Amino acid sequence: MRYSLINPRWDFAGSIYFGCREPHLPLEYGYSKLLLEREGHKVEIVDGQLENLTTAQIVERVNRFQADFSVVTTAPSYLFWRCAPPELRVPRNLISALRPAGGTVVVVGPHASTTPRATLVKTAADVAVIGECEEILPRLAGGTYGELPVAWRDGDDIRVHGSPHQSNMAELPALRWGRETLARHAHHHHRFEATPQGPGAEMETSRGCPYHCTFCAKDNFRNTFRRRPLSTIEAELDGLVADGVEYIYFIDEIFLPFKDVLQAITERGIRFGIQTRIDLWNSEMIDLLGAAGCVSIEAGVESITAEGRNLLDKKCKITTAEMTDRLIQARKGVAFVQANLLDSNVDDPDEVEAWRQLLQENGVWANKPVPLFPYPGSPDYRNRWGAPDDKAWERAHAFYLGQFDEFSDIQEQRPAPLIQLELTGEQRG
Repeated sequence: MRYSLINPRWDFAGSIYFGCREPHLPLEYGYSKLLLEREGHKVEIVDGQLENLTTAQIVERVNRFQADFSVVTTAPSYLFWRCAPPELRVPRNLISALRPAGGTVVVVGPHASTTPRATLVKTAADVAVIGECEEILPRLAGGTYGELPVAWRDGDDIRVHGSPHQSNMAELPALRWGRETLARHAHHHHRFEATPQGPGAEMETSRGCPYHCTFCAKDNFRNTFRRRPLSTIEAELDGLVADGVEYIYFIDEIFLPFKDVLQAITERGIRFGIQTRIDLWNSEMIDLLGAAGCVSIEAGVESITAEGRNLLDKKCKITTAEMTDRLIQARKGVAFVQANLLDSNVDDPDEVEAWRQLLQENGVWANKPVPLFPYPGSPDYRNRWGAPDDKAWERAHAFYLGQFDEFSDIQEQRPAPLIQLELTGEQRG
């Protein structure tokens, strides 16, 4: 079989999207390609965002390849599956343009994992993978959808089977992108201390998170914490270094203080960035992190009070003062440290500003609190409305717009209503 793995060229106009707009390596497709090729399939990754392809150019590539399966993701990157654009405008328009060629059209991503039936209706795709897709895509070639965690069209009906799949991280291979692909990847995600001189990259040393904070939309993908084998991490690091990568951003939901991983990075002399919780790092490991080459930390603090953190179910075991000290210590060895704040609705705004000022005086950046979007697939959504149904994204979107008149320094403009976004015309370009 022939598989086209397609990342659209994204358009975020009017969207509630908290992620980075720059291209990132499609890690889910990297793994999928290797697993598919092991089974004897022919595979092409068509990255509309990284290669700056128009819709017509994407369609031409797929047609030339004569794909039996066209796989389209509903989020720009694995890094942002937890905060994907709520609307399905871009994948829907691309799938419409692919017809009637492209073979069986498969959608993967957070929408397919959380609301598979609605995702098939909106995008007019044929199959939706529920959960992480790498190990499922090769099995689609057998056509036995009723044995897989997927939704699929059966005549005029849509059938849904199984629970969200979680990939075996011990079995996923080390990725090797090659110099040509990496040369296009000039973006260094969340790096601010230096002007890039060579390619950047993303990779993961683990997947999932042992915590269940209310705001995190990971119930149906990238949920249970799983480490990759150290030998696999080392092999992937070596490949990136050999291909000229200067900086790596680890997309782990929560980069934890494992000495063996930090030692492996240290030995390769590469700069890197992480997202983590500073309360999980002791003084020794914070110093080791900086010595290993870390130049960027996004630390999830979320609230400056124990009450706020408890409402978000952070299960944080240290005080705000202790977190403040650890952030300031980290900044002494790491060029850029950011404390992420969310609007918990219980923190005093003046106290928040005073805390932000204290951090900034010590070189640590803290954003203004971001209003919470109740993503379908998050505990916040489930606590409000129960299990996500076919109108989950509309419900969450309307609630968000109805709750807030001002958003944040991340989302300055007021987003458009979801129905307006999904009624807009063809994808730009």
